[in-house]
Amino acid sequence: MTSIKDVASHAGVSVATVSRVLNDHPAVRPDTRSRVLTAVTQLGYRPNAVARSLRTHQTRTLGLVISDVLNPFFTELARAVEDAARERGYSVIIGNADERAALQEHHVRTLLERRIDGLLVSPTDGGNAMIRDAAAAGTPMVFVDRWIRGLDVPVVHADGRGAVHDLVAHLHALGHRRLAIIGGPSETTTGDERVAAFRAALDAHGLPLPPEYTGQGDFQTESGRRETAAFLDLPEPPEVVFAADNLMALGAMDELRRRGLRVPHDIALAAFDDIPWFLHTDPPITAIAQPTGELGHRAVEALINLVEGRSAESVTLTARLVTRRSCGESEGKNR
Repeated sequence: MTSIKDVASHAGVSVATVSRVLNDHPAVRPDTRSRVLTAVTQLGYRPNAVARSLRTHQTRTLGLVISDVLNPFFTELARAVEDAARERGYSVIIGNADERAALQEHHVRTLLERRIDGLLVSPTDGGNAMIRDAAAAGTPMVFVDRWIRGLDVPVVHADGRGAVHDLVAHLHALGHRRLAIIGGPSETTTGDERVAAFRAALDAHGLPLPPEYTGQGDFQTESGRRETAAFLDLPEPPEVVFAADNLMALGAMDELRRRGLRVPHDIALAAFDDIPWFLHTDPPITAIAQPTGELGHRAVEALINLVEGRSAESVTLTARLVTRRSCGESEGKNR
């Protein structure tokens, strides 16, 4: 196994210099930093942040790595986590992965090196080595909203399958038959499950989901615009666009407006992950709402149980459909 001494020798620098580079210390010359990072890559070195996180004293600090701080769902989740942790005498350090696996790994490594007591993560992908190493080493950890399959880590999430079935039943009752979805990244559990739930709900109503009605987004606004444009350019565009998160829904609405289409008169729009903004769009957007505040509180509760030597079980909450005017229905119905 490659050690930090091997990296130092390969780069022609001291072990202390390698450590400074790996910890993003500013007092390192650019050429030296480049040599060290090249050596790290060539030798396949991965700092043992997990080992360095082992400790005998608690710091009363938790780490939270969220997928995208610009996504209102995760902003609200982070607020709930901070509130719940503070109530229990803990502080929270937050890292924003920006839906990038490499940045997620950086934040996880940094948090472990700062000797946090436990870690909350909403993974950006399904195979992050640093998270797997931390779990294998027994680091107190809880997944929130998303998770990595195959890891023995408690998961706190909301099951949206029932709400998706309610949405499709609602759209079907309104007379919509051509329904399309903008899914999230297939490597995320939420990306997979929302598309699967939508497909199952359509099947229950005898409705097809042609490949051209299945868009591949990335939980970012621009992908919502792009996939909606592709739907609209089809010989037979869909009657409904369902975006699997709120940012993609806003991107979809931008594209519809750019083309002069009226919602819901020309095309209907719905979203997963309700946000306060949806009440103030024109028209207000039908959405599936997750109990975000409770997700944050239950995740903190589970993590602190692990930190303090107690057991913690996975928690599954329930999402619900909130109907507004973007699909042609009257406003104010909740299911």
